[in-house]
This record gives sequence, C-alpha cells and structure tokens, in this order.
Amino acid sequence: QVQLEESGGGVVQAGESLSLTCVSSGSRFRFETMGWYRQAPGKERELVATITGGASTNYGDSVKGRFTVSRHNTKNTVYLQMNSLNTEDTAVYYCNANGLYAKRSYNYWGQGTQVTVSS
Repeated sequence: QVQLEESGGGVVQAGESLSLTCVSSGSRFRFETMGWYRQAPGKERELVATITGGASTNYGDSVKGRFTVSRHNTKNTVYLQMNSLNTEDTAVYYCNANGLYAKRSYNYWGQGTQVTVSS
C-alpha cells in the first residue's frame, strides 16, 4: 500500500504561481511514474503532468510551458510548479503513483489538494 500526501494548494490570483508537493510512503518510489492530475467541477479528471523514475516528463496540452513537474527520489517527493495560473486551472489536483511489481501493475492516488485561481 502506498500513501500519497499532497500539499501546497490554495487560492491565488490569475497570473500568480503556486507549487504543489506530493510525498510518497512507497518503498519503490524511484521506479514509479509519478503524476499530477486534476478535476474541475463537472469535468473529468485530466492529465496535468507525469514524470518517470528516469525523469522523463509529459504534460497535458493546457499546461505546457507553464507548469513544471520534478522529483526528488531520495525524499520520495514529486513537485509541480505552476506559473501563469488562470481561472481554468481551478481544480482539485491529485498525485498519482504508477508502478510495476512482480509483473503486476499498481496505481495509487492521493486525497487531492484544492487550487483556486481568482480573476
């Protein structure tokens, strides 16, 4: 069982920045692909960014060039730096851990942290 704890959400104005942090309890963190997803009211959960154990990254189209995902394997932590925020970034942001162990894949989610961007 992997527990993921997000922090750093809050209320900011459009154009400002915010940084999210996710700490994992997993023992295989460095092998896992970590991701950030978000869900706005009335919408489906969508990809924000992922980062593999080797630090390869992938971003959703709506955040490319504004958000940066990074990780610190010795701290079991993944970060999301969000710049130039706009009201459409308002959502609950979830941390995700995806990995493979004994030929079986696993997937864990955090509880989420609210990000609200006001105009």
